[in-house]
Amino acid sequence: MLLFILLLFAGIAALYVGGNMLYGTLTNYEPAPTESVEIKNPVSATPTDSVFTFLLWNIGYSGLGDKEDFFFDGGKMVRPSKERVEENLKGITTTLASQADVDFILIQEVDVNSKRSHRVNELEALAKALPNHAYTYAQNYVVDYVPAPLNKPWDALGKVDAGLGSYSKFQPVEATRISLPGGFPWPKRVFWLDRCLLLHRYNLPNGKQLVVINTHNEAYDEGGSIKKKEMELLKGLLTEEYAKGNYIIVGGDWNQCPPDFDYQHFGKDADGSYVQLNIPSDFMPGWNWAFDSNTPTNRKLATAFEKGKTFVTLIDFFLVSPNVKVLEVNGINLDFKYSDHQPVKMKVELE
Repeated sequence: MLLFILLLFAGIAALYVGGNMLYGTLTNYEPAPTESVEIKNPVSATPTDSVFTFLLWNIGYSGLGDKEDFFFDGGKMVRPSKERVEENLKGITTTLASQADVDFILIQEVDVNSKRSHRVNELEALAKALPNHAYTYAQNYVVDYVPAPLNKPWDALGKVDAGLGSYSKFQPVEATRISLPGGFPWPKRVFWLDRCLLLHRYNLPNGKQLVVINTHNEAYDEGGSIKKKEMELLKGLLTEEYAKGNYIIVGGDWNQCPPDFDYQHFGKDADGSYVQLNIPSDFMPGWNWAFDSNTPTNRKLATAFEKGKTFVTLIDFFLVSPNVKVLEVNGINLDFKYSDHQPVKMKVELE
């Protein structure tokens, strides 16, 4: 009898795992290399000045505030309560509303219909906080059912629909989703993110274009092999755009530190479990990396946040072309209250 029960449970487990792999493979999201995305809430304004402000923020799908940890990063939580999602989102939208004068806002990890954030449409919530901004959305995590954690099928992540949101006080003449290369082997890839760039173009009075790119690079590729492929594609794109005489701004969560920046700049990681690579110093010679070395932008998620104890580092920043002068760049220190990342604000002048 005991053997029968063990075999029954083993069979059910095999069916659960195998069924999810089959279903995930059959429903796998496979985006095109490039595709246009809809520009919502169109505005009439066009860029006519030479000075612009930018803000970037990975909002952690409103599910990774200061009270949360995360099972995939050594913690226990799979998803927060709906009340916590709403509390975090309220803090995020209030913060963004206070920055509504910013010209370009680049957001990562925006959920529109995900179980982990209780199906709250965060893209639209942010849009309500920024009523004078046109905005776009590029999916980078679309899975009908994520079975993780496998040992807790009753508490699986489930459906995920998330991506990048870019908000602008000016009307883009073009908005494009550009797939990033690389990926994990099957079956992990069918349950994982399909990383991308979200590119906006704006016509300028001098006949050139301002190109604004929202990025969220791979996080969990040990050794950085996927990030290397992503960066190679980005380098080709940036080189091509700059050769046209365009002005280029890239901002987002790079999941790596700026060139020559010590990832333990703000304090040592006691157990060495959160190592960040650096972007090579010769990646884009003559281009400028804009970040605030006094303000961390990302925290470790093994436990809830404890100021002075939780390991923090800097992986969210901007890259600007040589014809763009960085006037100011400041991290906004919120003590990770609403997300495991913090916003970064920048002011530039086109030369």
